[in-house]
Amino acid sequence: MKPEILFAAGEARWRRYEPLLRRALAEAGLAEARIGTDTGPPETVDYIIYTPDSQVRDFTPYTRLKAVLSLWAGVESVVGNPTLKVPLCRMVDSGLREGMVEWVTGQVLRHHLDIDRTLASQNGEWRPRAAPLARGRPVTMLGLGELGRACAQALAALNFPVTGWSRTARQVDAITCLHGATGLEQALARAAILVLLLPHTPQTENLLNAERLRLLPRGAVIVNPGRGSLIDDAALLDALDSGHVGHATLDVFRTEPLPPAHPFWAHPHVTVSPHVAAETRPETAAQVVVENIRRHETGLPFLYLADRARGY
Repeated sequence: MKPEILFAAGEARWRRYEPLLRRALAEAGLAEARIGTDTGPPETVDYIIYTPDSQVRDFTPYTRLKAVLSLWAGVESVVGNPTLKVPLCRMVDSGLREGMVEWVTGQVLRHHLDIDRTLASQNGEWRPRAAPLARGRPVTMLGLGELGRACAQALAALNFPVTGWSRTARQVDAITCLHGATGLEQALARAAILVLLLPHTPQTENLLNAERLRLLPRGAVIVNPGRGSLIDDAALLDALDSGHVGHATLDVFRTEPLPPAHPFWAHPHVTVSPHVAAETRPETAAQVVVENIRRHETGLPFLYLADRARGY
């Protein structure tokens, strides 16, 4: 087996990934595979390791292509590419999942324990005020995919009552699962802390608009490590200014880097996080990519196929 693999994810990433991919290929019995950022004519390429910021936009020349293997969990910018006719595999990476769980859990605990207020009051005044127990702080998770499920269950393990919402019905251990339009209203109405882990699709664009923000309990906190497009920015600012939303911790934005003049930077009830909630870890991602190549080369189905109809 000598598949030809194009690494179309940039030279900087290649320097990090090359030794890891070569080692994973050798361990998978694919040591003779040809891999690099310039493997030869497009018509000889069997697999493309890809990131949505790649220079590859037209897949038509890759006539022997068997699959595109994304290094990112989000594939919304490529899943609708009309030139892409072969399977597209999302990145489902244990390192990315663990990183997201740690970040979401940390931010939820930060708000639950009111750590910002505690640190801001280091002025010599002794004003003890204990937070309620986690069981008294309902959390709602919008999105019950790979990352949403993992984060929801980690929070439930800390005794937060967690409600999860998805577009279609799901069952997740220890989580109250709701779905559909009515379920979304119910999920928002019970959220002292709201976490967004939905993909970007036409259906999720501006999901949190002014009307839905008003469904949140007054003073609710929003934590968004999902997609910037999930929230109507102007509606969120209005809700923050009125006090209906108590705070928003945002890791993702419609434009990144977030422009210096954007009002989120200066708002006293917004925490700007520079898209660091979770990232693909090369050490584990290389193994995921190579495992999918190994599977196809030995007649097994691909893992983590993107759903073209749903957009992710």
